[in-house]
Amino acid sequence: MIPQDAKSSGEGLERSCTQGTTGCVSAQGPVGGVEILRAWFPGRAYSRHRHDTYAIGLTDSGVQVFQYRGAVHASTPGHVVILYPDEMHDGRAGTGDGFGYRIVYVEPSFLSDALEALTGRHCPLPFAADPVSMSERLARVVREAFDFPLEPLAADSLVTEFAGALIDEAGGSGRRPAAARVNVRIVERVRQFLYDESARVVRSSELEAISGMTRYDLARQFRLVFGTSPHRYLLMRRLDFARRRMRLRHSLADVAHEAGFADQAHFTRVFKKAFGLTPARYAALQKG
Repeated sequence: MIPQDAKSSGEGLERSCTQGTTGCVSAQGPVGGVEILRAWFPGRAYSRHRHDTYAIGLTDSGVQVFQYRGAVHASTPGHVVILYPDEMHDGRAGTGDGFGYRIVYVEPSFLSDALEALTGRHCPLPFAADPVSMSERLARVVREAFDFPLEPLAADSLVTEFAGALIDEAGGSGRRPAAARVNVRIVERVRQFLYDESARVVRSSELEAISGMTRYDLARQFRLVFGTSPHRYLLMRRLDFARRRMRLRHSLADVAHEAGFADQAHFTRVFKKAFGLTPARYAALQKG
């Protein structure tokens, strides 16, 4: 990852990429529910994985090929890739020239707040039926994310812009229907509890006591509001902590222990399922 005082645009990244054959990444965040990343890969980028954030990416060079929701898609320069939270996908180069892209990850809880502010009501997360778009509005927002340092106010503006652009992109037929019963206030209370207690194992009975719901109804409502399950949300917060420790060049064994995993092997399996890369490769790409 880029140090805190580095430029968010990843200046110099492409120069370093041309000197290697394994690819490289440069990222900042998360700040205000937003994380930005620029990357270049010569071939296979990452295996099948899923994360609990929206991912809106702009292909900068080459052909980006990925499997998503049972189909194979391709994105070329200027195309925007839109991935819904918690959906399995992978990524690889479509030609021998490799591919480069910029991508913005947005936490659904922040996006949900922005959607409510824009529409005056709670609405389901926008779902784009086609994951590859020519939306100039979305492309512009992705570019703007890399124009300035990723600071809290900048993140607020980005989330708001993405909310409006995703509503346009989803349209009427692409938008998922709202559930008959969703208590946003209580579900947000549960999310905050999970965030505060992410360093330990949280039991379903605790969430039932906090929410007054059955664990199954809570899981349904939580997914509608935040795009993922309570368990996945908690797990991803532990992995976020692990990535922050990796930025500080802590050993992977220490990171696994500090993040609450049983051992490094368990940490590696969970990390790869979440990000499509092993912790060792992820750390090496940061150094690159």
